[in-house]
Amino acid sequence: MGKTPMQATLDGSKEVTFTILSMTLSLVAVFIPVLFMGGVLGKLLKEFAVTIIIAVLISGFVSQTLTPMLCSRVLKPHDPDAKHGWLFTLVENGFNATKDAYGSSLAWVIRHSRMTMVVFFAIIGVTAYLFDKAPKGFLPNDDSGQIVILTEAAQDISFDAMMERQKLVMEIVSKDKNVAGFMSFIGAGNGNGSMNNGRIVIALKPRDERPPAEDVVRQLRPKFSGIVGMSVFVQNLPPIRIGSRITKSEFQYTVQGSSLAELQEWVPKIEEKMKSLPQVANVTTDLQIARPQVMVEIDREKASSLNMTVQQIQVALNNSFSAVNISNIYTATNQYFVILELAPEYQQDPSALSQLYVRSTTGVVLPLSAVAKLSYSVGPLTVSHQGQLPSVNISFDLRGVSLSEGIGIIRSAVEEIRTPATLTGSFQGTAQAFEKSLAGMGVLLILAIIVIYLVLGVLYESFIHPITILSGLPTAALGAILTLMIFDRELDMYGFVGIIMLIGIVKKNAIMMIDFAIESGRNEGKGAAEAIHEACLVRFRPIMMTTFAALMGTIPIALALGASGEARRPLGLCVIGGLLVSQFLTLYLTPVVYIYFERFQVWMGGRKAAGQIAPVHAPKLSADPTSD
Repeated sequence: MGKTPMQATLDGSKEVTFTILSMTLSLVAVFIPVLFMGGVLGKLLKEFAVTIIIAVLISGFVSQTLTPMLCSRVLKPHDPDAKHGWLFTLVENGFNATKDAYGSSLAWVIRHSRMTMVVFFAIIGVTAYLFDKAPKGFLPNDDSGQIVILTEAAQDISFDAMMERQKLVMEIVSKDKNVAGFMSFIGAGNGNGSMNNGRIVIALKPRDERPPAEDVVRQLRPKFSGIVGMSVFVQNLPPIRIGSRITKSEFQYTVQGSSLAELQEWVPKIEEKMKSLPQVANVTTDLQIARPQVMVEIDREKASSLNMTVQQIQVALNNSFSAVNISNIYTATNQYFVILELAPEYQQDPSALSQLYVRSTTGVVLPLSAVAKLSYSVGPLTVSHQGQLPSVNISFDLRGVSLSEGIGIIRSAVEEIRTPATLTGSFQGTAQAFEKSLAGMGVLLILAIIVIYLVLGVLYESFIHPITILSGLPTAALGAILTLMIFDRELDMYGFVGIIMLIGIVKKNAIMMIDFAIESGRNEGKGAAEAIHEACLVRFRPIMMTTFAALMGTIPIALALGASGEARRPLGLCVIGGLLVSQFLTLYLTPVVYIYFERFQVWMGGRKAAGQIAPVHAPKLSADPTSD
């Protein structure tokens, strides 16, 4: 306009001050509800929300102070006769052509405003439907460079036999070219519940020397099928493990009952039903009730008559089977434990108990069978409890479905069994946290929209214009969900974070347009259609600049670049897809929504008289598109 750089800076800053304030405060408002979220999701997102809020506030302050100062010093006076290079000319001509096409098409859309509103409501309906039907997940599996193998053998297996089978698993692991090292454990303890369980922790080679961890898991699983008498479960542990139980599969379903006998009757039926589902794999339970056991019933009266105490019998059994360390032998370079126990050949057969002799207090040696009765039966290895009730944990993996779909399938299948009312089933661990987080995310999105509405209502002193600004959100959600479906990704926690970011980013288009249109209507007396048409063309360049800047910043996330980039990819896909779709649709839908809300505001007795509202048709366009 021929102004000096200083004057242009002052006038430009004054024009966009309220716009920047609205965009900054509304973006901060998006993340305020996140600060008050509870549970696992609240802990994960709290630092993220604080970082975004502080960064946005600092950015808003800089854009009102440092940036105008730099403009006043760096910008040069406009010279209409100045010659530019071919690249500048090409880009500028392309932008002007795009702007002219947009102005003409926007005029056509305004002329057909009723059809546009039908499209707008159809988009809202489609978005709600896709949001409900989209496959949802919790935390995507990450490549931490470590995987775990859990092993399980027969309930009556001995320690030595378990060790031999564990060595077979270790041999296969050691030959895998992707393995850098591993540690192996068997027996109770070390995260295992009983003697027939084992665990192998594997450290993989660096990421550039092997395929992703999920591919390594898929390659390892078939290799263990030839081990007889051993079930092997390979897991790529999630980045955040929820729940203290170590299970053989990723997800857990827990059944609680009033008695152990009731669980023993119904849990196998539930397990078989889950195994019959094609979407469920690697189903296993911690219900182990077939462990052979020997009951030693001491005849106390007879033992007393033979001068033998119960304690002497217990000591004899302990010395025979408990591997008692009775002494240490020290040498110059090592030390050796002296272990008291029966010879290995007598530890394999329970009938050896009848050959065990116990010394009485008088020194007489008598067979155990003389003072005790031996009975053989089976019993549980372990009995789990949850909420003070006996429980059985059923672990499972999903095949080809999302976590939300898998939970629904399993819940429907269990309901078909018609278990007694005294049995209750619930998802635990990751599945339980997912259900709670899914409900929490829906509440979070609603609260974020309400807070933005309140902030914008205060800034614009209007109940109507905040709704106009928020009218672009369905198009952003539509683009995000469609993009995830195209790339066959679940709407997981990172995807929800992307949608939250979209709520803050997408509304800036409407703020830029509506802020200018309101000022034109107030200061120049223009009708709603003419004001919004001019606002769209004047603010077309900053709208495109800010959108493409956001796209460029999100592309590395969508391409899964960097360490653990694959896990964060849904965030980038949501932002890019939402921005692209909303950018195209809001440039046409928001102006029409603004016009209708202006008419509604006048009808309700708003700030303008009814005669000042222009009819809903395209304004007259001059030959020079920049003049509009």
